[in-house]
Amino acid sequence: MPPDQPRDDERESAYELFQRGSRLLEEDHPGAAAVLLERALRLEPGKASILEALGRAYFNQGQPDLAAERFEAIVEADPLAHYAHFGLGLAAKRLGHRSVAARHLRMATVLAPDNEDYRRALRRLGDVA
Repeated sequence: MPPDQPRDDERESAYELFQRGSRLLEEDHPGAAAVLLERALRLEPGKASILEALGRAYFNQGQPDLAAERFEAIVEADPLAHYAHFGLGLAAKRLGHRSVAARHLRMATVLAPDNEDYRRALRRLGDVA
């Protein structure tokens, strides 16, 4: 293959990578999903849908620190992104940052009061100052 011609795997669009990564995430393959989603993020830096899927992949892979980074990037860009607050809250809880977790889980609950998953996660956290 000529050196100036991209390989087949370099020709995929961010959307195609996102779709494949999301499918792998749904099939419970978070590690493989993260690889594809990171590639998509390099093509579309800051794209919320990619960051969210990547946050989920890292969380499900047992890497709450990386998940928190991805969810935090969404919250910084859109403070009203309730799912990002939820994901950041869960990641912070797993990292042992209970007050940070409570703040973000409360925010998710305020932004989407009908979401039982958000309310349940906040209740499970218990009393936090």
